[in-house]
Amino acid sequence: MSENQYDVVVVGGGPGGYVCAIRAGQLGLKTACVEKRGALGGTCLNVGCIPSKALLQSSEKYAEAAHELAEHGVKIDKYSLDLKQMLARKDQVVESLTKGIEGLFKKNKVEYIKGEGRITAKGEVTVDGKTKLSAKHIVIATGSTHAEVPGVEIDEQRIVSSTGALSLDKVPKHLVVVGGGYIGLEMGAVWHRLGAKVTVVEFLDRLLPGMDSEFGKNFQRFLKKQGFEFRLGTKVTGAKTTKSNVTLTVEPAQGGDSEEIKADNVLVAIGRRPYTDGLGAKELGVEMDKRGFIKVDDTFRTSVDGIYAIGDVIPGPMLAHKAEEEGHALADLLAGHAARVNYATCPGIVYTWPEIAYVGKSEDELKEAGVEYNVGKFYMAANSRARANGFTEGFVKILAEKTTDRVLGAHIMAAEAGNTIHELVMAMEFQATSEDVARAFHGHPTLNEAVKEAAMAVTGKPIHS
Repeated sequence: MSENQYDVVVVGGGPGGYVCAIRAGQLGLKTACVEKRGALGGTCLNVGCIPSKALLQSSEKYAEAAHELAEHGVKIDKYSLDLKQMLARKDQVVESLTKGIEGLFKKNKVEYIKGEGRITAKGEVTVDGKTKLSAKHIVIATGSTHAEVPGVEIDEQRIVSSTGALSLDKVPKHLVVVGGGYIGLEMGAVWHRLGAKVTVVEFLDRLLPGMDSEFGKNFQRFLKKQGFEFRLGTKVTGAKTTKSNVTLTVEPAQGGDSEEIKADNVLVAIGRRPYTDGLGAKELGVEMDKRGFIKVDDTFRTSVDGIYAIGDVIPGPMLAHKAEEEGHALADLLAGHAARVNYATCPGIVYTWPEIAYVGKSEDELKEAGVEYNVGKFYMAANSRARANGFTEGFVKILAEKTTDRVLGAHIMAAEAGNTIHELVMAMEFQATSEDVARAFHGHPTLNEAVKEAAMAVTGKPIHS
């Protein structure tokens, strides 16, 4: 095999792409990964999941110092915000992790090629218009980019995407978040903790569309208690920007009189779209749906032989861990092994306060499908560890099939919900019943005991409530 001939060429170095490349290298396939950003990790690591969680952690500590530590007997006479240091720490976290992926590439003999990859023929990827790579298998893992609101131009200064929201040079007095999904709410939480007034404008009449509606309503109540303001059932029709502020024009989603909202900054977070610009896939005949997602079969094959796609460019949840599982499975398939991705157990997590995490079906979906089910709930106020920690907001809800008791879905709103949900992910992966979860040991005192209690509540027999 010549220098530029590979078994696998992955276009895109995000969570799906780099995991696929590493796994392919581990399985003995000659592999290259082409990434134009100049840093591995994709949107998630560079301008998404990781930097946002770094800022959420830092802003949470600031909020603790300002409002919560005194209750624990920790008195701080003076505290102040060093935003420059907070942002620098975020950048350091990102840099260390991107360098770590480069090290993993070297360890697993994956060639990292910096540049813009374009599929120029079957089995051929051209980098920066000059270097040609040939491959038996080409994997499209180019991820996604932010969606835009007509009439609202993102300049990453006054009107920002989630990328710009990670690097504001000062805390805005008023931040308007357009979109009531997890990205906007997480970034809104960061700047709200640091002192900004935050107004969320959402086209629908609820937050977190697609999530269990009971959680959306309770979550809005918690955020309102913290000081968030909401304009639900409202659409943005335009924006005017000056050097010092933004004026948004809004109107009721169902029609009505327009009005203006003034803010220092506006964050547009209405979702994301697949990124295939300049890739050359469409020109080669790779079939896409009307929203721009690449169509694949259950082995990630596209309509063109030898070309595969994973992650945000194909239908499904636009989540890093979903892309990672697809990358891992595809590499196994390309090496001749059996593999599958069980999308029914893919969790979703919102890293606000409290956190929200869920897996499987919502109660709304079960009702709509006519599935008979039982519900078990347990409120964190009755959990001993939550009381000891001082964070008692939220609850656990488990949905189980009425006849078999098999767990169909689980939803948690609580501190550390993103960690707690994974025992229920595993339970569903092995088709456990609520009784299986209820009878399993849960250490005391832990937050996970709330899961045990909710599982017992499915059959109406909780101990502590």
